[in-house]
Amino acid sequence: MFTHPYRYLFIVLLSAYAYINTVLCEVYRYFHIEVAWYHALLTVVLITWITWEGNRLIEKGVMKRFPPQEQRIAYLAVFFAGGIGVACIAATLVVYGMGALVYSYSFRQYEMPLKLNLIYAGLINLFFHLLNMILFFFREYRIKYTEAEELKRISTQAQLQAIKSQVNPHFLFNNLNVLSGMVIKDNPGANRFIEEFSKVYRYILKSQDKELVELEKELAFIKPYVYLLQQRYPDGLKVDIGIPEQYYDCYIIPVALQMLIENAIKHNVISSSSPLHIEVLANGGGILTVRNNRQPRRSVEQSNRIGLNNIAKRYELVCGRQIGIHKTQEVFEVQLPLLQLN
Repeated sequence: MFTHPYRYLFIVLLSAYAYINTVLCEVYRYFHIEVAWYHALLTVVLITWITWEGNRLIEKGVMKRFPPQEQRIAYLAVFFAGGIGVACIAATLVVYGMGALVYSYSFRQYEMPLKLNLIYAGLINLFFHLLNMILFFFREYRIKYTEAEELKRISTQAQLQAIKSQVNPHFLFNNLNVLSGMVIKDNPGANRFIEEFSKVYRYILKSQDKELVELEKELAFIKPYVYLLQQRYPDGLKVDIGIPEQYYDCYIIPVALQMLIENAIKHNVISSSSPLHIEVLANGGGILTVRNNRQPRRSVEQSNRIGLNNIAKRYELVCGRQIGIHKTQEVFEVQLPLLQLN
């Protein structure tokens, strides 16, 4: 607020309003203060201007020491306290300057003008900070509202992408082909395949309205998903999940692991001679890592990274955390923060 481009116009208008009120209330006559009208107006303008500009100058230091987004109460309280100091200094300087240079006041003559102007400076500083606080929380509300809308959009997009990745013709065609082969051969594994297939869809439907899910539930979903994939690539895909139970009560973004595993399968060669090895691990730093060996396909449909982008954006909106993406000639890995909810 204090850096607004029209601040000087606001200062002049506010000073004029304050001066008119003192005249209408006959403040100077009531307290027996003899002062020319233009000197009184100048005093009000100077105190208002110095208080405003002083607040503008100290605001940067306060923001640096108490970042508003992290310590909003401390920021507002310290800023207001600093503003009171600025207002008192402004009133004292202006009153003593005007009294010494224009009216040659004796020491006792400063008492009443100083009291009145200190009160005015304190009130004007309070008004400034109330207005600043209103604008501050309004901006906070707008930011949170925008983030909530963006999160809703991203979540919806991610849910649709997750469902699409499962329901797209290739996924259905491949899995139904596997199932057909099992049924034709009277393979007892067909029943399990159907059960695991249903678990995948059941989880997606249950989690589609959630921002976060427990890691234990996400892992319970990933196991049937991996089972389906391994029926398609019995000798070409190896998925190792090494998550200690101590992390099971942590939270992550829904369907994030599925997206990362699908991403690895999409971009790499999978065969019995060149198996794809995917690892899902957790370390002591509260990070979940999905890592795979790189063996890029020669031809792969163009990637728009929608899965990775959705995961990154949702983490940013939900908890303000960043995901890590690391790629070398041999390995590609994505690191997801494991969240603790109080």
